[in-house]
Amino acid sequence: MAFRREKFVPRGGPSGGDGGRGGNVFLESHEHLNTLLKFRYKREFSADRGRHGEGSNRHGQDGEDLTVTVPVGTVVWDAASDEKLWDFEKPGQRFLAAKGGRGGRGNSHFATSTHQAPRKAEPGGHGEERDLKLELKLLADVGLVGFPNVGKSTLISRLSAARPRIADYPFTTLEPCLGVVGLDEDRSFVMADIPGLIEGAHLGKGLGVRFLKHVERTRLLLHLIDVAEHSGRDPVEDYGVILKELESFSPVVAAKPMLVVASRVDATGEGDRLNALREFCQEQGYPLFEISSVTGEGLEELKQAVWSKLEKLPRPQATEAHTPS
Repeated sequence: MAFRREKFVPRGGPSGGDGGRGGNVFLESHEHLNTLLKFRYKREFSADRGRHGEGSNRHGQDGEDLTVTVPVGTVVWDAASDEKLWDFEKPGQRFLAAKGGRGGRGNSHFATSTHQAPRKAEPGGHGEERDLKLELKLLADVGLVGFPNVGKSTLISRLSAARPRIADYPFTTLEPCLGVVGLDEDRSFVMADIPGLIEGAHLGKGLGVRFLKHVERTRLLLHLIDVAEHSGRDPVEDYGVILKELESFSPVVAAKPMLVVASRVDATGEGDRLNALREFCQEQGYPLFEISSVTGEGLEELKQAVWSKLEKLPRPQATEAHTPS
């Protein structure tokens, strides 16, 4: 609220300017981000407030918008209603997470022919506050599934530049790892190494469903089965257990195209486990790819088979970016 009191200006009248609007908070997908780790340390984000209006009808400065970057593959949920609000499927998409408050009107707006000196100003509106839940689902063409220690990390390290932790104990992989597999200059696909599954994973056992969701967006699954003599496991039983876990988690995931891969064929010994898996796949009509990530046996054939399969599978459709009006 202000009045003009300038020399040689009789009856100056009201001159209070409007307040500036508050800044908006945007979420924007960025191709160089891979995790939501930064939200563990900072959970509240506020845009800049608008400035007060001033005398001489000067408008207050608008608050600056705040843009918070997230990885591609982030899904935004309303924490209160559990409603899905947005899905970032490509870089550069923007989502209006919280709208800034409007600026108030100065007293110059309230002058009339009968009330020429109003002592009234309108306060600005409050900005929007929202509690959001962010969930990251990796975007990959191919997902590796199987029991712990079947050679998934070694395989992705041989086919791509990814360097996941590799060790001889269960659950070496604690978080998903992405690698780009190149066939030549023009052909490549993205492969995701998912932490190993165990029986009951869909109920939260082992690392549970925290990482099963990452295979929801893949177009093709590679099911690695360890046929090494020292594994002590039944490869046919392993196949059934993992398939059951996928079905229990999501029938859509279980129905995805899948290639069966016999891993560690360099250590099969007498080959009983490998022969049992061969017979099973032949009975079911599944092609079996036999590989050794240590010696490189079968890796090139597997890459070509994966690419041939991907060429026949549709890519997921991206949604349009959401921008405020």
